[in-house]
Amino acid sequence: MPSLMTRLAQPDDSEAIRRIYNVEVLASTATFDLVERTAKEQVSWLAARSGAFSVLVAELDGAVVGFASLSPYRERAAYRTTVENSVYVDAECRGLGVADALLGELLKVARGSGFHSVVARIGGGNEASIALHTKHGFKLVGTEREVGRKFGRWQDVTVMQAILDTI
Repeated sequence: MPSLMTRLAQPDDSEAIRRIYNVEVLASTATFDLVERTAKEQVSWLAARSGAFSVLVAELDGAVVGFASLSPYRERAAYRTTVENSVYVDAECRGLGVADALLGELLKVARGSGFHSVVARIGGGNEASIALHTKHGFKLVGTEREVGRKFGRWQDVTVMQAILDTI
């Protein structure tokens, strides 16, 4: 049976994170980025997420197969106790509990870092992501209609939120 573990991302994980993310840039509406990240951009992205704005990776038998991150929700000071989360899993490893493990651990990190609220912005009607977030106590806040354009189509964003004191 494969061994799955989650841990804080290290600088050496940058390329594995970039590989997983860039597949989604090119093939899905999980991200509204339209251009793949360069190696340099990925290193900068990871370096900007330290301390409370953590990045976790999931390893399956020693290989990085997914990552999850906390990012600032908005810049204004009143929003500082709210974060936005992201979870990405290598396409070949979906259905193995990787996203579930990552999101569960990420919520513990968010709570431990003193955050109150976590917002998930789910692009393109991704039903698997909606189900994952629901399982972890997120509630539907609403839908932003046609706010992004990818693959020649308007894309909606489903907004979900978890209040950490209640989950």
